Amino acid sequence: MDGHEGGLNLVGVSKIFTKDKREIIAVNAFSLSVKPQEFVCILGPSGCGKTTVLRMIAGLDTPTSGSISLNGNMVKAPGRDRGMVFQEFALFPWRTVRKNIEFGPELSKMSPEKIREISNRFIELVGLKTFEDIHPKELSGGMKQRVGIARALANDPSILLMDEPFGSIDAQTRNLMQKELLRIWQTTKKTVMFVTHSVEEAVFLADKIIIMTARPGKVREVIEVPLARPRDRTSQEFIKIRARVLAELEEEFDKTQALEKAREK
Repeated sequence: MDGHEGGLNLVGVSKIFTKDKREIIAVNAFSLSVKPQEFVCILGPSGCGKTTVLRMIAGLDTPTSGSISLNGNMVKAPGRDRGMVFQEFALFPWRTVRKNIEFGPELSKMSPEKIREISNRFIELVGLKTFEDIHPKELSGGMKQRVGIARALANDPSILLMDEPFGSIDAQTRNLMQKELLRIWQTTKKTVMFVTHSVEEAVFLADKIIIMTARPGKVREVIEVPLARPRDRTSQEFIKIRARVLAELEEEFDKTQALEKAREK
């Protein structure tokens, strides 16, 4: 585990944004504990604050109230102990695959030999050998996201924060990337927080699924997924858990629709 714990605690976390002099409560009294090495997926209706929660853990947004701690240390700003993988790849187009992966270690003023050793390790881990000198524009969506994952891991974070990383990839590649991510997670032993809109993706990947309420988002339900890996998407157990998650989400979706209608009146 490279000496990292990866235990995450959110206690009563709320986030209020001000828009056109109006306060919008995006997240309200969100509390959650994540164990080291756990794979957690977050699901919820659109606009419920899933990404806001992830950004607050990353230190990119500051909670209005409540606290976030990782390995017992309070989260106050971005740090190397948290790696973020975005939906839109967010790679540097002027840097090659290798140079994108080396960006974090370069900022840490490591020796060139150490930086090369780290990039070699993660190029190998995410299956990009022979592509290290290619620029992002020449890569497929799935390969770009592998670079994003490798770049986040190159900083040796305690936790990997993933915001719908496979949302813009076609279905076939998405299934392949889910399997690849599990392989990488089982190899690196990192804690993972993964935001998704896909119920099937969450049941396939997660140790536990956090279902958020309609905005203002808080934890509605925590569903444990006790299925052994690799998981069979067609098994009765898988289908049963997926049906339970869908039922919870549909209730929240109906609430969202009712709120929208009430606002329009």
